[in-house]
Amino acid sequence: MTIRHSKTSDLPRLMEVFEVARSFMAETGNPKQWVEGYPSEEVIMEDIGNGDSYVVEKDDKVVATFVLREGDDPTYDIIYNGEWLNSEPYATIHRIATSGEAKGIMHIVMQFAKQRHDNIRIDTHEDNKVMRHLIMKEDFKYCGVIRCWSGAERLAYQFSRHK
Repeated sequence: MTIRHSKTSDLPRLMEVFEVARSFMAETGNPKQWVEGYPSEEVIMEDIGNGDSYVVEKDDKVVATFVLREGDDPTYDIIYNGEWLNSEPYATIHRIATSGEAKGIMHIVMQFAKQRHDNIRIDTHEDNKVMRHLIMKEDFKYCGVIRCWSGAERLAYQFSRHK
């Protein structure tokens, strides 16, 4: 499998991948995380325009997507019921989604991110038990609760090479 930056021409496939991911989340007890068509085409196009949207390809077919954004994320400025491992510069992973056509996507994405960053933050919905398990499996530590842009609470995690 290979990872590359997303292109505008990937948008129709990315929308398909996100639809599959929304259905999977609903089927596995997490129907509230990505509702009402989130992420929208506008959000995805903004990610592509910012240069921090990526796709994972298998046999020249997009099977997953994610955002890896370097720099401070304002939603992580305040953390409740815990604390970050450190205040060093970090990157954030957002909107990771898979079509279900390939195994081991989370590990591949995390290896890609860890090759580029010593500190990585990620968050997910409390009901997203699958993602919570995968995050912990990749050596992230639970840090507390954050509020995302919509005001909804998310469980927040951090990987730090330096602890």
